[in-house]
Amino acid sequence: MKTPEWALPEVPTDRVVQLRNVGPGDVVRFAAYASADVPAVLIHHAMCLTSPVGFVRAALDDMEAASVSLFPAWLPGAGDIRQPGGAGVAAVRAMASALAARSTHFGPFLGDLAALALAGGPATSGRFTPEVRAAGLARVIADGFARRGMVLAVQVPDGMSGAQEHAVVAGAEWLAARGRLGVWLLGAPLTHVDWLPSGTVTGSAAAPPWPVADDVIGKPHPASVAEAALEAALGAQHWAYGRQWNQSYQSHVLTNPVRVDLLWPAERCVVEIDGPEHRDPLRFEADRQRDVQLQLDGYAVLRFTNARIKHDVHAVVRQIGEFLQTRRREILERASI
Repeated sequence: MKTPEWALPEVPTDRVVQLRNVGPGDVVRFAAYASADVPAVLIHHAMCLTSPVGFVRAALDDMEAASVSLFPAWLPGAGDIRQPGGAGVAAVRAMASALAARSTHFGPFLGDLAALALAGGPATSGRFTPEVRAAGLARVIADGFARRGMVLAVQVPDGMSGAQEHAVVAGAEWLAARGRLGVWLLGAPLTHVDWLPSGTVTGSAAAPPWPVADDVIGKPHPASVAEAALEAALGAQHWAYGRQWNQSYQSHVLTNPVRVDLLWPAERCVVEIDGPEHRDPLRFEADRQRDVQLQLDGYAVLRFTNARIKHDVHAVVRQIGEFLQTRRREILERASI
């Protein structure tokens, strides 16, 4: 029987399917460049292969970590609350309760997740059942990227035994049913499971080969997937000229230089790309001090998380472009006075 062929937008997103000729990078780029009708995609590397329960627990932990990194994108009104001190935790809990009242979110779960994202602390796994976590985290991730749902793209290792394949598939089917999400199994074809829809992807799954402008100074950090994805998207934009990657900036000869992720010196615009380590209280405070000094020197500082760039690079690029083009108009207006 001929293997089914899908274009990536046609791959089912409400069940478990196996995709034979794409990898994690392909589906991440697809989700990043696709329209808002395409679900958010989260990559999970299957490590626990001994039982369906272990597979589900590891996947839910990855989903929770992604949800925390996306905060406050999924909680309207929480963007101005940056520190857990004072009434911060109470405020985000109240916002979560209000959001749940007008949506399908479960209020207690959403409130705990908001408090965790703001202040750290016990994970939600201790209080809520896996069923509640699966459904709640899937909704949060979809909301965080303003998408209609989510897909868990699972990179499965080569050479699994029959028992391991059955454990992964059983866990994936449980997640799809309880979380109401799609699960795409990527990697080597399964040899001991024959009931899953399985097919290949037609055409180029990856994003188009964007050109890179000749005037770019520096490069994305070689270990940063997010920086590479942002550079690939910026290379297609005619307005993105003049950018500099990973350059040192010194406010004054008596101050220590700092490295900024991405800089447009003529427009005095800095873009910082934050991984989860930036939520550490000491790192957070150091970032704010840097931001204040840059702002005093006339720079705007735009911050985006790794997760937002990986899954919603269109929105990130649009925001950067709107700022730069506005700043350039202001510069021209001042020059003409």
